[in-house]
Amino acid sequence: MKNLFLVLLIISLVSCKQTSETKKENTQPEDASAILKTYPENISKIFKAHGGIDLWNTMESLVFEIEHPEGNEETTTALKSRKSLIETDKFKIGFDGEKVWLKQDTLAYKGNAKFYYNLMFYFYAMPFVLADDGIVYEDVEPLIFEDKTYPGIKISYNAGVGESPEDEYVLYYDFETNKMVWLGYTVTFFSKEKSKEFHFIKYSNWQTVEGVLLPETLTWYNYENNKPTTKRNDLKFVGVKLSKEKPSDALFEMADGAKIVE
Repeated sequence: MKNLFLVLLIISLVSCKQTSETKKENTQPEDASAILKTYPENISKIFKAHGGIDLWNTMESLVFEIEHPEGNEETTTALKSRKSLIETDKFKIGFDGEKVWLKQDTLAYKGNAKFYYNLMFYFYAMPFVLADDGIVYEDVEPLIFEDKTYPGIKISYNAGVGESPEDEYVLYYDFETNKMVWLGYTVTFFSKEKSKEFHFIKYSNWQTVEGVLLPETLTWYNYENNKPTTKRNDLKFVGVKLSKEKPSDALFEMADGAKIVE
């Protein structure tokens, strides 16, 4: 009788342990990506005004063209991996996830491909690229331009994040609509040191693409004492496409005749 009682007790303890472990396993997220990331309230309001970070995160690719007198420049970006391809009639710049490559006709490209390959994507995909990992947010003094006040959020990066972790941005927004209006930015790619000089872009003529608000025009301004002064030039973006379909990795592979950019 004692032996029977002992057996029943052991079975009961084992059963309770298995139930407890099963319950514990079931409470764990299926994937680490299922854990929601939280953002400061002010940047969250800006994401929402532009269609929402959740909607943006469902997208897999972004395509746009920049109008130039000599012919349009088309950029395709895989939003999760940030692989990219820039195509014109005279050159191609690609990033396959590890290396930047350049294919051109008779030295047609005059810039630094490693600096440029994702530059326009980052400017164009604002404010959503400011949801990336490794970002630090900080409230700053508002920008006053033509008698209107725009609250500001400073964005900096933790060490080792991206090609230029010393870069800093300041996003200025309309406090009534929460839409982005200005971007102040520094350039540290070449010096590798923090800069105190901010350049300025104004965002306007918003267009809705797949429920996401994206700019049609970016306007660069002259600047003085870290404030915009007078209009310098416009860039117009056309043929904009957002898709939930992941682009093929083959699209970004190094083209025949291309060279790796060091």
